[in-house]
Amino acid sequence: MSKVASVNKDKNGAYTLAGPKLKVGIVGATGMVGQQLIRMLKDHPWFEVTKLAASANSGGKPYKQSVKDRWFMDFELPQSIGQITVVDAEDLTAVTSDVDIVFCAVSLDKAQVLKLEDSLAKAGVFVTSCNSANRLDPLVPMMIPVANQGHLAVLEKQREARGYDTGAIIVKSNCSIQSYVIALQALQNFEPDQVFVHSEQALSGAGKTFATWPEMVENVIPYIGGEEQKSEIEPLKIWGKIGANGIESVKTPKIQAKCVRVAVSDGHTAYVNVHFQKPISVDQIIAAWENFEGVKGLPSAPEHQIHYRTEVDRPQPKLDVMSDKGMAVTTGQLIVAEDNWVRFTALAHNAILGAAGGAVLATELAVARGYVHHLTRARQDALAR
Repeated sequence: MSKVASVNKDKNGAYTLAGPKLKVGIVGATGMVGQQLIRMLKDHPWFEVTKLAASANSGGKPYKQSVKDRWFMDFELPQSIGQITVVDAEDLTAVTSDVDIVFCAVSLDKAQVLKLEDSLAKAGVFVTSCNSANRLDPLVPMMIPVANQGHLAVLEKQREARGYDTGAIIVKSNCSIQSYVIALQALQNFEPDQVFVHSEQALSGAGKTFATWPEMVENVIPYIGGEEQKSEIEPLKIWGKIGANGIESVKTPKIQAKCVRVAVSDGHTAYVNVHFQKPISVDQIIAAWENFEGVKGLPSAPEHQIHYRTEVDRPQPKLDVMSDKGMAVTTGQLIVAEDNWVRFTALAHNAILGAAGGAVLATELAVARGYVHHLTRARQDALAR
């Protein structure tokens, strides 16, 4: 009999996990997002990395050996994680044995991802996906926790429709939308109805570095396949409501996006023009951003979700991308023009807030809301009896 993982909340609003840590696996552990997940999980107070999975080429090797020539992070790989033997991602039993949660960050086509994540959930584990395949499924919450915490409730419909018992699937949104969706979330009371956004996106969003993609040095590539469509559609689901058949996307604001790849290591910068139906002022916008609380009390939540910079040349990726350990949005260059048109720049770390960090935060929220089962603890208790 599985047990729902539970948390306690202290008088300051901070959550702590009741009982032992939840055991976590990472599928796609050798890739860029997989490595960023290790950043977020290596010292986590609730989660313990016990399973790493990748392609068959890495299977059977210690993780440290698998990433020997392609460790991209700016921190030393923890010895305890480096010693874990990598399992083949296609071996479902090996991946799911003795874990409660699986973070999925694989490089596979849509059909393969859908099959894998469904199989993982049917095996009983809670799946947090960093892939795009399930994003527009109305039964799968596409989480930006500061914007749509309530969407986790659709997991009840998901479990009933798909026959999942303890398993479930949530998914992270596209990294390109994090900065402006969060900035606009703080301004929802002023009713944005039109958005034009130009997004300059870092190499790590493609899983690359300057060493592995020398063509990007001193270059801009004005095309990222599928990115503009995702940037226009996904926010409408984020702001949607749960209906009879799952999450129903809103129809406004109307969004038009242009996405380009630029010679920046980390950080997606969005240049936003937005029209509001209600009158709005610079002071109101700054106050809304500064007072926007986000998701408080969870281990990965930033102290301040939105940092507003007054300098005329900020935000900049090199200076601002790691605000609040890469989990915050930095805004600046704010102008309120005529007829309720507003211009601003917003920056977010695409691989942390936009991918691994956002995935971990969404999973923490799911634990806090009682949607994650402590499978390994239940197994241990059964053995003890």
